[in-house]
Amino acid sequence: MHIEPEIVTGAKILLSYATATVSFGLVAKAAINTIKESGAISLMGRSMMAILAVFIFFQVLPHHPVGVSEVHLILGSTLFLLLGPAAASIGLLGGLLAQGLLFAPIDLPQYGMNVTTLLLPLFAMSIITRKTISANTAYVDISYSQALKLSLTYQGGIIAWVAFWAFYGQGMGTENLASVAAFSVAYLSVILLEPLVDLAILGIAKTLHGLKGSRFVEARLFPNGQ
Repeated sequence: MHIEPEIVTGAKILLSYATATVSFGLVAKAAINTIKESGAISLMGRSMMAILAVFIFFQVLPHHPVGVSEVHLILGSTLFLLLGPAAASIGLLGGLLAQGLLFAPIDLPQYGMNVTTLLLPLFAMSIITRKTISANTAYVDISYSQALKLSLTYQGGIIAWVAFWAFYGQGMGTENLASVAAFSVAYLSVILLEPLVDLAILGIAKTLHGLKGSRFVEARLFPNGQ
């Protein structure tokens, strides 16, 4: 979902600094909560795993430019369910930065936009999770419909933010509308596929009894955090 260069330019790019600052604030709040619950070492371990995973998702897995952005599996909901919101958000911003520094410096001016696009939907998904998944339900036991709701929230949020940046930067011209529409349609496949990936990975986690009680996975991953 990297915003293509030159979509937002000039003084308009200042807005991305403001939205990124909000995103960083939410990450900091989530990190503080996780440290209180599990400790700093736990958060550091989860975050390093998330950064490595995101780097692989972005750089190694197939990704194709479509319209104003790129289409590929981000697996934000997977990271959220396995590692929690703090580590998932740190992984997304850290993995994105590592990819930009090492392989795609052309994307660095868009870092604020890309961080916003990745993180604000993640925290929206966190709210939806609390409302749609019972506190007594372990994440390894969620249904496809629940995983789909999370995917719809996260990926739908990404589509909305990509569209916002495109219209904000380039207006509502016919060509831009077509470019945003092409990206949105292509991204529908990700919305349908990601819940299946979530459930497959959660199914594997369910068999790994050694993870139960580990401070390096989300406490709600297993029943009663055990």
